[in-house]
Amino acid sequence: MEHHLKINKEFFDPVFKEIKTFEIRYNDRKFNVGDLILLSEWDSLKKEYTGRKVKGQITYITDYEQKKDYVVFSFKILH
Repeated sequence: MEHHLKINKEFFDPVFKEIKTFEIRYNDRKFNVGDLILLSEWDSLKKEYTGRKVKGQITYITDYEQKKDYVVFSFKILH
């Protein structure tokens, strides 16, 4: 399954540079290990997408110590 997700500008560069390799998300999409993610950079001031995107694959998921219905997943960037 592929999930199309917004990511705010301040978090996009660390993801693009492969420094930030995790996301904390509301699990309304039923994320699974192996799922693909397409992170699209979102400019919250302009309320529009910038056009920059990065694709990844979920490698690990946990809900340990998270708010109800939230998960943390790690991912690797696909080049």
